[in-house]
Amino acid sequence: MLAWWRELGGLVLPAACTGCGDPGTTLCEACRRALYGARPRRVRPASGPAGLPPVHAAAPYEGAVREVVLAHKERGALELAAPLGAALAGAVAAAVAVPRGARGGGLLLVPVPSTPRAVAARGQDATLRAARAAAVALRRAGRAAEVVPVLRQRRRVADQAGLDPGGRRANLSGALEVVRNGPRLLGRGRVVLVDDVMTTGVSLAEAARAVDAARRREAGIRAVRGGMSAAVIAAPRPSFEINRN
Repeated sequence: MLAWWRELGGLVLPAACTGCGDPGTTLCEACRRALYGARPRRVRPASGPAGLPPVHAAAPYEGAVREVVLAHKERGALELAAPLGAALAGAVAAAVAVPRGARGGGLLLVPVPSTPRAVAARGQDATLRAARAAAVALRRAGRAAEVVPVLRQRRRVADQAGLDPGGRRANLSGALEVVRNGPRLLGRGRVVLVDDVMTTGVSLAEAARAVDAARRREAGIRAVRGGMSAAVIAAPRPSFEINRN
């Protein structure tokens, strides 16, 4: 009976791939390959901000990948969290690649927070949801991982859209902080900052500053300073091209 109702629902509202529009599935195999079928690579903006940790991305932010990210983030297509999490998990694994014979330790995925206004408007925090899906994928692959959403905004910021890199840096400078019990949580493993998309790298650099400041204030974990890395689902193609040189 359930299968019959599903088929009837497909006739009334046929499923279409979010990435390319082909009928029959929410995300076709070709778009899945575009999202997380390639090896994640190191990315770097043309003029990266100071303090930006090493960043790995799963795919270029274009075409089907862009459509999938926006559908999940802006249109509430929550069923896309799992494939986006798989892409992010791949980028995290690349960011913390452990040499053979070395001990990797647990991973702490720290999402870059969305503004409260954006979360309220969208009805969800898309980056947090993707991070949780990535942690699930990493654990299934045998890697200890958990999400620790310890970052928050300490002041209001403007919408980043339309701002140039200098404007983004000024807008976000000192805007993030770690919650009161965050430093203790950050001492439990290796920190990986995560976001959905990196453009200028300003958000990740500010997140790294806030995490580093909190860890340095916390007695006993100063030795891990500088061990941060970052992972994103997607980044502009030029960020990949720069790293070929």
